Amino acid sequence: MRRIAFAAILALAASSPALADTLIDNVDGLTIDAKGGIERLTGLVIDNDGKITQVLHRGDKRPARTDYLVDGKGRVLMPGLIDAHAHVMDLGLATLTLDLSATTSLAEAQAKIAAYAAAHPDRQWIIGRGWNQEKWKLGRMPTATELDIVVKDKPVWLERVDGHAGWANSAALVAAKITALTKDPVGGRIERVAPGMAPAGVLVDKARGVIDALIPQPRPADRDVALAAAQELLLSHGVTAVADMGTSIEDWQAFRRAGDSGALRVRIMAYGAGIDAMTLIGGSAPGPWLYDDKLHLNGLKLLMDGALGSRGAWLKLPYTDSASTKGLPRLTPAQLRNLMSRAAMDNFQVAVHAIGDAANAAMLDAVGELSETYKGDRRWRIEHAQIVDPADITRFGKLGVIASMQPVHQTSDRTMAEARLGPTRLNGAYAWNSLSASGAKLAFGSDAPVEAPDPFAGLAAAISRQGPDNEPFGGWQPQERLPFSSALAAYTTGAAYAGFAESRFGRIAPGMRADFLFVDRDPTLSSPGEIRQSRVLEVWLGGRKVWTAAQPAD
Repeated sequence: MRRIAFAAILALAASSPALADTLIDNVDGLTIDAKGGIERLTGLVIDNDGKITQVLHRGDKRPARTDYLVDGKGRVLMPGLIDAHAHVMDLGLATLTLDLSATTSLAEAQAKIAAYAAAHPDRQWIIGRGWNQEKWKLGRMPTATELDIVVKDKPVWLERVDGHAGWANSAALVAAKITALTKDPVGGRIERVAPGMAPAGVLVDKARGVIDALIPQPRPADRDVALAAAQELLLSHGVTAVADMGTSIEDWQAFRRAGDSGALRVRIMAYGAGIDAMTLIGGSAPGPWLYDDKLHLNGLKLLMDGALGSRGAWLKLPYTDSASTKGLPRLTPAQLRNLMSRAAMDNFQVAVHAIGDAANAAMLDAVGELSETYKGDRRWRIEHAQIVDPADITRFGKLGVIASMQPVHQTSDRTMAEARLGPTRLNGAYAWNSLSASGAKLAFGSDAPVEAPDPFAGLAAAISRQGPDNEPFGGWQPQERLPFSSALAAYTTGAAYAGFAESRFGRIAPGMRADFLFVDRDPTLSSPGEIRQSRVLEVWLGGRKVWTAAQPAD
């Protein structure tokens, strides 16, 4: 697989112009302008360094001479899209392990697990991800017994789609020494079987750690293959840059190996997975951009709570469908401030996962307090910001907090959100328009591999509040829809700003890296359903073509 990826890179390089002055002409182009609106263009000039020197509009005189001319043949050209929140290595590793994301029932998942185990008899553990009890309409979490039915002779550990819970069989629970006497860790929960309190098989948030520590870690060669697979998938969806949320030192070394060998084809803004990873990678400062702006350590990613699907999101009031819990805060207010301060004192950017309204409020409180000490352009980020108390929305704008959100989560999770919160607590749910109106900068992403890294699906969701089935009619909480220009900005200029990269990439303008796509339709003239069907034809990064779609058969 790795040899195939490198061969594809070399073939594309051979078919692209060498780095010299290049005129891309005869295009039906669009980008976000300096004021956040849509700017139309018909061509651009790229210099020796892969930067844009001139943007051409209808009627503009073309340069008298350039080294290369690329005829766009009237195709639609748009800026490369930025995924503001993804997990690059997890995305790639997911292609190498068991994927349950497409399963729609427990029985289907069991059949897939059994088939995978039979096909891989040499594996010491069966590892995978993607299950979702809500999608299965199970009404509860799956159990170890239901895994034992299909695989009993070796440990099985399967991550929930949101990454905040894991499903173990009995062999895995025994290997981790988890019994009825094992206490729930702070910030975690072991699902139990009444009345004896035996572990049921699902471990939520920090309770996962005991089994996670036992899982055989990928070798460096495995990470290299996974990174190549992740990049291919990102490029196929038009993603030219990504914020990697939770980078380990092993991930960083894989990124560096790719950069050193010329195989880094996507720009990566890394956020260390905790203080230890941040300091191992960056030392005492974020450091320079590497490989012509393809790799940079921005800062730190922290977790304030869990996810709605596993009832780990920290709420101000109890869950409507489980009145005994408000979720799982993973840090105390003091711990959150200490960790944020540790990063901020060395000028690392801080991004904090907060899904529930209590978690978002706690993060806003911390930013309000720490902003008195740490002045300057900090660009504090809240990742997800899914459920926000309406009373807290204005604080995003006042504090300059970036709302890093994932539009497809709303369409995937709306019925679950209704069940978890009830109808009276939804006004601050996935509140893109309200947050934007508060003055907060929006940055959109996918949370891949939780969702597919498809920004066109996200654009469609952002402007319609509807899923691929066009439901619900008129959109869910339609007052939170965005105009197309705002949605596109959140996937380009907003996402670049969120990563301190707005002077490097994110739009088609002089001085910016020449990152752009050719696509098969104009999204400004397309319905949400048509935008979802958009096909990426070519991807250019820094003035070079790095990906092209396979030609359809005649």
